[in-house]
Amino acid sequence: MLIGVLVLMGVFGAVVGGMYAFQRSLIYLPSPGPLPSAADVLPGGKDVTLRTADGLDLTAWFFPAHGSDAKAGDAPAVLFAPGNGGNRGGRVELAQSLTESGLSVLLLEYRGYGGNPGSPDESGLALDVRAGHTYLVGERGVRPGRLLYVGESLGCGVITELAVEHPPAGMLLRSPFVDLAATAQVHYPFLPVRALLKDRYPVAENVRRLRDVPVVVIYGSADSIVPPEQSMQVALAAGGSAVEVTGADHNDRELLDGDEIVTSMVDLAKQARE
Repeated sequence: MLIGVLVLMGVFGAVVGGMYAFQRSLIYLPSPGPLPSAADVLPGGKDVTLRTADGLDLTAWFFPAHGSDAKAGDAPAVLFAPGNGGNRGGRVELAQSLTESGLSVLLLEYRGYGGNPGSPDESGLALDVRAGHTYLVGERGVRPGRLLYVGESLGCGVITELAVEHPPAGMLLRSPFVDLAATAQVHYPFLPVRALLKDRYPVAENVRRLRDVPVVVIYGSADSIVPPEQSMQVALAAGGSAVEVTGADHNDRELLDGDEIVTSMVDLAKQARE
């Protein structure tokens, strides 16, 4: 019996050790490139290169609002931080809807995604989103009072960390979690997740630190990845509003580019400071 217990303990230890060593391959699920040019994806699209503080050149797509000057910040602009899967090609429909609604959009692409160099982790993605912010404010001339943020799932951790340092005029969080460990613990209930995780993404903690930033949280009532209760907790921590999409799971179309997201972004743009 003792030998059996020792064997089980050894197997458990091996599983835990393997998950610790390879955890980022479970968290980050990039789709590789190459991707078409932005102009081939949407009329007026611009291929851009974002230079990170640690020396990476990341490709991204910028789409100017319909009827706006693509070289000036004359329209509200959206900095979009995607989730942990796919690449920017899967976010084109949302960008199209937003540009048709009068908002310019930068579809950020993280390191390791869409053919970009580097390997993703929390500190690296923080540099990536800052490169996107620098591009919009510095090169496109978007005024801070016209800059909006969107975070998608894991991207909520990325964009809220940026918001603490560079508050936006408004922010939409789609399917946010309290922090990464809180969600991982739901899926791995028998593991000491909080002790093992290298990347934290403390979304609720970040939004509590914001002041005077309108926040909208959108989530699906049938989300099987991020528990809806956690998204509601984030909305409460932010002092923002929450929109439940009834029956929607984590990656359903309604949560990728549905009417609730577009309408909420247009409303946030109307509130944007001049």
